[in-house]
Amino acid sequence: MVTQLSVCLECDCYLTAARDYGGLMVATLILMRHGKSAYPDNVDDHARPLAPRGEREAALAGDWLRTAAPPIDAVRCSTAERTRQTLRATGITAPVEYTDDIYDANPHTLMELIGLTDDSISTLLVVGHVPGIPWTAWELAGNRESEQATELSRKFPTSALAVLEFERPWAQLGPGTGELTVFHVPR
Repeated sequence: MVTQLSVCLECDCYLTAARDYGGLMVATLILMRHGKSAYPDNVDDHARPLAPRGEREAALAGDWLRTAAPPIDAVRCSTAERTRQTLRATGITAPVEYTDDIYDANPHTLMELIGLTDDSISTLLVVGHVPGIPWTAWELAGNRESEQATELSRKFPTSALAVLEFERPWAQLGPGTGELTVFHVPR
């Protein structure tokens, strides 16, 4: 028997319910787009910092993650300055791996990276960029007709979070294998 997390419709928080998945643990993936960035002169894209609005909204995202999402066990974050600052602003203190592979990544690359996650990790947060983060959320979701998926497909704003659950090990994630349970835009 493992614990499955489901979403409360009133407040988007997670409710715990026991359910048997043949001994498989439910893996939760949270895909986050970095906060709103600034555009200072003579700074290349990789080095752009967050704008004040980006810091504020990333902090709101962190508040939401601590109160409504399952505890985060590990983080993979792009090496870009704005993603690092976004992660800092969330206040999430799980172990972090910074990787260049997330910067400019397509869904295939991100899925490969996520698939390398150790099965002892129940909840993984990935902080990255558009178009990779929203495209990956869309690709992994098996419930593309849901309200959350429709909203995500229209726009994936800065600091937005897509939460997907999988009834399989990380290495077996692929297109359509997850359920998009929450799409949250902190404002």
